[in-house]
Order: sequence, then structure tokens, then C-alpha cells
Amino acid sequence: MAALSPLMTIMMRASEKAARSLLRDFNEVENLQISTKGPGDFVSAADKRAEKIIYEELVKARPDYGFLMEESGIVEGKRPDYRWIIDPLDGTTNFLHGLPHWAISIALEHKGEIVAGLIHDPVKDEIFHAEKNGQAFNKRRRMRVSGRSDLLFATIATGAPRRSVKQRQQFLKEYETVLGAAPGLRRFGAAALDLAYVAAGRYEAFWERDLNSWDIAAGILIVKEAGGFVSDIDDKKKNPVDTGNVVAGNDKLFNEISKLLKSVGPAK
Repeated sequence: MAALSPLMTIMMRASEKAARSLLRDFNEVENLQISTKGPGDFVSAADKRAEKIIYEELVKARPDYGFLMEESGIVEGKRPDYRWIIDPLDGTTNFLHGLPHWAISIALEHKGEIVAGLIHDPVKDEIFHAEKNGQAFNKRRRMRVSGRSDLLFATIATGAPRRSVKQRQQFLKEYETVLGAAPGLRRFGAAALDLAYVAAGRYEAFWERDLNSWDIAAGILIVKEAGGFVSDIDDKKKNPVDTGNVVAGNDKLFNEISKLLKSVGPAK
């Protein structure tokens, strides 16, 4: 059982307070499904409430840090070398439909590098977290990536784009290529949790394109601290937090998955 650092205590306190708000709202979503308008506006309000809670808790503890938030955008801090990256509700579509698979994601960036990350799944009562050079944990239990080394028996997660025909075509090519080597593919609709599950050894790998930095910043660090590997899909020299194109995996299968994806090539 690992003791929490002061930094992680701050992050966990913020996420737990936001989680209580989101759980109350999630319990109301099912009642809204029968309405003609649907729960979209309600979920948007829930998202914003959670972000406000996280922001207020973090700014209270670290008043000089900046912010990058999904709903509120950029807030400049007095110390530009430190920045919180926040997704108050990753898996919004799941939340909207009453599916219990969504999470809060909080990362701390220092001089362009993620140094702390937390992914909180309130429904399942799991908190995945890590600090740079400090290992990865689910609450206070240490996590490691899986030891599976055969693609035939691997479970691999992905996410499908919604934006353009070209992006969908690219995804379908990649999906077909990976499926030919690794039939155990999953799509659960929450990139932060996909990365957390790679770190926890539940998935052997995950890939997705066209994500936002707040979707993956925390998860990338957590995978690395759990002994996994993460890179941009097309260029290992680029930072996936910046490009939004991420592949992550355990130390046994990361290279194989990366080669499969590169064999498809970038969208043209």
C-alpha cells in the first residue's frame, strides 16, 4: 500500500468531489431517456458543474498554475511552466445513455511534460493514478501492464472517429488490419479508461486517432509508469498529447501493434 503524495492527494480530493456531483447527475439520466428532447443539455450541464468543482479545488491548492480544460479552454497561470489538463467527463456519450463507463481525467504538465495523472471511474470506484518515476496505482494498489505476448490471445481497445469520411476510412483500414492479427478487439467509448485498462493489464494495447489532449494526457503517464509504452501512431518522435494520435501497449506487444498500424499508413 503506497502513501499518497501531497500532489496526488490534491488531485484525488478534486476528483472525488466532482465524482459525487457526476454520480448524482448520472442517477438522473435514466429518467431523462424517455423525453423527446433527450438528456443532452442535462449532461452538458453536469459536465460543466464537474469541471467547475475540479477547477475550484485545484486553484485553491495551486493558485499559480494554469489550466487547459475541455469546457472552459485555457486559463493562464502566473507560473506558465505548470498547467493542469482536465477532462471532467470522458465518455460523455456513455454517460448520456446511462452506460456506467465514464471517467474524470486530471493531468499536471510541467514544461511540456506530463508529471502526474489521475483517472477516476466513480461508478466502479476505481482511481488510476501515477506520478513521473513513481509507479502506477489503482487507489493504493500497484499496477503493471499485462505479460501476454501473443496477439491471438490479446485484448485490444480502440475508438472510432465521427468527424469525416477520410477519418472513418482510415479507422476501418486499421481496424481490419489489427483484427486480422488480434481478433479480441473492444470499443468501450472512453479513451481515458482505455489507457487506464492497458496500465492495469486488462488490455494489451489501445490505439485511437484524433483525440484531444485532455482525453489522453493522464492515461499516457499512467501506462508508462505501469511499464508500458506509448507513442504517436505515425511518428515516435512526436508527442501524442499534441497530435491526438496514440498507440499504447504492454512491453511484449507494443511494437507489433505499432507495426500493424504503420503498415496501413497515415490518411491521404
